[in-house]
Amino acid sequence: MIRRTLLSLAMLLTLGQNHGMAQAGQAQAAVSFPHLMRSAEAGPVIPATVFFRGLAAPIQVRNSAGVEVVKGRFLLAALVDTSGYSTGVQERYQAYLITEYPLTIDGQKLAPGAYGCGFIAGDKFLVQDLGGHELFTAHTQKDPGLKRPTPLQWMAVPGKAGTYRWYAGRTAVEFTVEPDERP
Repeated sequence: MIRRTLLSLAMLLTLGQNHGMAQAGQAQAAVSFPHLMRSAEAGPVIPATVFFRGLAAPIQVRNSAGVEVVKGRFLLAALVDTSGYSTGVQERYQAYLITEYPLTIDGQKLAPGAYGCGFIAGDKFLVQDLGGHELFTAHTQKDPGLKRPTPLQWMAVPGKAGTYRWYAGRTAVEFTVEPDERP
């Protein structure tokens, strides 16, 4: 009797494990690309500390997001703890952007790489190289209808393939991922 019960239990555990593996496989198969990433997915991919203007600063994992454009190739952003920087730098540098693809932001081209970014006065989004040199500014838009704004999130723009909005609260800037011929 005990032997039969143990055998039955072993069979149930095996069936449960196989069912769990099948569900995990289906969940992986269900991921389509491009794939919007919330902080739980983007945080582990972004370096824990980032370099900008001579200092290494920790990222805020809870305030990270991105787009996995194709499997294993990313467009990522994270808010940064800028407490070690001067007030002037803090006003212009709030986030770190990493892109493996060329981007177009408000008509400006941005090559693959890592950048310091910030939402600044005058409804502008500032992009800087890692030395803190201004590359360009882009116009931002307010989205009063956005439900549940967060400090950082990405959303696909309906009807515009490859175009995403990076939101800081209700303020957003649009990014278009450009075609890339590299493998």
